[in-house]
Amino acid sequence: METKPPLPPFTLETAKVKVQAAEDAWNSRDPKRVVLAYTEDSQWRNRAEFFSGREQIKAFLKRKWAKELDYRLKKQLWSFTQNRISVCFEYEWHDEQGYWYRSYGNEQWEFADNGLMQRREASINDLQIQEFERKFRWERTS
Repeated sequence: METKPPLPPFTLETAKVKVQAAEDAWNSRDPKRVVLAYTEDSQWRNRAEFFSGREQIKAFLKRKWAKELDYRLKKQLWSFTQNRISVCFEYEWHDEQGYWYRSYGNEQWEFADNGLMQRREASINDLQIQEFERKFRWERTS
């Protein structure tokens, strides 16, 4: 059986590990890597989009990172229970025209016993910013 430690029930330390692993995976901007954290039938709501399953998640992530260039994310643990974690996050990106944005949001995650995420609910708002207002600086990798 496929597993993705740490497994529920979560402690403060294991919840922090799960959040950091998610941040690291999403910052890779590699849909093939990211999708491995989710169950085959994972249910998602991202903004106003609803979809399920790894193939739809992968397609969504490809669309997302084709639009949100030089994406850089920071996640913070908000709360946790037995098999659920809530995070707040912000990320920065720019579009093809060079306009920068900071996106703010909250996610609720529910995990299966094997540590894979079976449900993700994300609410996100975008704020256009000037390049000098960026918080997250990094070396260009793509």
